[in-house]
Amino acid sequence: MSLILALETATPVCSVALARDGEILSIRESTAHNAHSSVLTVFIEELFHEVSLHYSDLDAISVSKGPGSYTGLRIGVSAAKGLCYALDKPLIAIPTLKAMAVGMINYPSPDPSPTREGSNCQLPAANYQLLFCPMIDARRMEVYCTVYDKNLNEVLPTAAVIVDEHSFEQLLVNHMILFAGTGSEKCKDVLSYQSNALFLDDFQASAKFMIALAEKRFNEKQFESLAYFEPFYLKDFIAAKPKVKGLR
Repeated sequence: MSLILALETATPVCSVALARDGEILSIRESTAHNAHSSVLTVFIEELFHEVSLHYSDLDAISVSKGPGSYTGLRIGVSAAKGLCYALDKPLIAIPTLKAMAVGMINYPSPDPSPTREGSNCQLPAANYQLLFCPMIDARRMEVYCTVYDKNLNEVLPTAAVIVDEHSFEQLLVNHMILFAGTGSEKCKDVLSYQSNALFLDDFQASAKFMIALAEKRFNEKQFESLAYFEPFYLKDFIAAKPKVKGLR
């Protein structure tokens, strides 16, 4: 028996889920701009109240470790570490893009045929060479992405990629690639000329996609060091210059 709290704050979505033995008991999500710091702890409180459980009932806390928003990752990891320290519970870190790939692989659709774009995109048959590329918006035409096969094996490792018309072209010769996430939205115009490029509109990261991965890591006791664990930023944080006159 395991009760795991999952926190996803690496993207514009703030998502919190509570699951027992891999089954979601309750979930809260918000897409409000820059709301992570104000809603995260509220969501956690609401989840426990809804299912009439206590923090002490937890067996572990899982957190989306990145890549993604620097501020969002700091908020999520700080909250997760604080709970782990206070409750003496283990910390489980889940790669953000891998969790998104779980959601893409299991994406439901009522549409009976493949489409090149759209939220009703139907995936090809299981024996078709289909790959999954979750993308998180970075800056300009840059995205954080990983390419996975249907078994979550990495075909291309996680990287910060500047997308142009030649991106992924070698893979697209013999594979269909399904793109999704905030990064794919801005890349659609560049990549949609490729007949093997598919897009999921309105797909977003969610704590519910973390559950199966967190349950597996819990059973295998793959825990993080609370003292030394840091988010996977992928790129160094660069502070912007203040725009207020007189500040340097």
